[in-house]
Amino acid sequence: MDDLALHLGLGLALGLLVGLQREWVVDRVAGIRTFPLITLLGVLLSALGPVWLTAAGLLSLGILLGSANVARSRSTPDADFGVTTEVAALVMFGVGVLLGRDMIAPAVVLGGSVAVLLQWKAQLHALTHRLADGDLEAITRLVLVALVILPLVPDRDFGPWQVINPFHIWLMVVLIVSISLAGYVALRLFGARGGAFVSGVLGGLISSTATTLSYARQSRGHGPGSATAALVIVVASGVVFARVLVEIALVAPQHLFQLAPPLVAMAGMIAVVATGLAFMGGEPTVPSHRPSEPPTELGSAILFGLLYAGVLLAVAFARHAWGEAGLYGVAALSGLTDVDAITLSTSRLIAQGGLEVETGWRVILVGALANLVFKAGLVALLADRALKQRVTAAFGAALLGGVALLVFWP
Repeated sequence: MDDLALHLGLGLALGLLVGLQREWVVDRVAGIRTFPLITLLGVLLSALGPVWLTAAGLLSLGILLGSANVARSRSTPDADFGVTTEVAALVMFGVGVLLGRDMIAPAVVLGGSVAVLLQWKAQLHALTHRLADGDLEAITRLVLVALVILPLVPDRDFGPWQVINPFHIWLMVVLIVSISLAGYVALRLFGARGGAFVSGVLGGLISSTATTLSYARQSRGHGPGSATAALVIVVASGVVFARVLVEIALVAPQHLFQLAPPLVAMAGMIAVVATGLAFMGGEPTVPSHRPSEPPTELGSAILFGLLYAGVLLAVAFARHAWGEAGLYGVAALSGLTDVDAITLSTSRLIAQGGLEVETGWRVILVGALANLVFKAGLVALLADRALKQRVTAAFGAALLGGVALLVFWP
């Protein structure tokens, strides 16, 4: 009985929450009294009755709501009525059923999500209007990559040293594409208003190398000033380490707190450099860079998968031929153009017990430092003189700090 009282109390609270939001809606069919009653009905039928009675209650509720909607549309035939409130009522009945079955956490999350979705109507509609057709296609391609292709990929180890697992490789592709797409969409929505810092953060989530290349090219034309471009490039390069930590947390979560400190220290040094750039003076220009292609093209995904598989093989070969010392050479080469592959492969090796944590973070850091060198080379080749000077000084300081970490960190 105590459990039932708790479930009824939670059902009442969640129903009141959703009903309170619906109370402010014009032409509603349910409000602050009806939603709690619907949720409580779900609790009672689920806790006290057989399954068929719960199903009958859901069917009756659906008929009642449908009849109310039909009557409403007949009374004002020219009005355009939706079914949001009716669907929300059915979902809240389901919340009550979950509570009646003692599934408290899912019920609370579901009820809260209903309230948030109902309240954020204007924001969600505005969000969809800001997205272009290409952005929606990019999201659809992510669904294809993650939910259609991934389940079809075999989950077996192949190749030399049994390090090639197609399912695991494609799962890493899904991870990288998801991170990059999140940054791309956020940049499309908020980057123009966020200034250099936000553009750098989002550029780092998408691709710090691509961001560096773009701003280096723009510096010779009519792009943002050198101070703004340098700040975006340095911030994007610092965000790489946040991205690295997310990847470690997903692949080797049990070792995150051992691997994180030196990498966080490196990110902190780049943050200090970026702060110095910001205070040393910059033109109040707004970065104008926008990625031209969403980062979910199947061709790019396949290329990353091949790169990741190649790094796995190279790491296995280097360990077999030269021991752990050979891993640093692989990290330096693969990190020139992509830090994700060496991070994911090293994290996987650590998670499987094949590599010590002390060696693992150093391998990842070597890859990240090699990437800084590569981006400095892009700036040296493509940027104007002012941007070259700023980025060279910033990256030089960061590289010295990174080498100090490799040598002196215990």
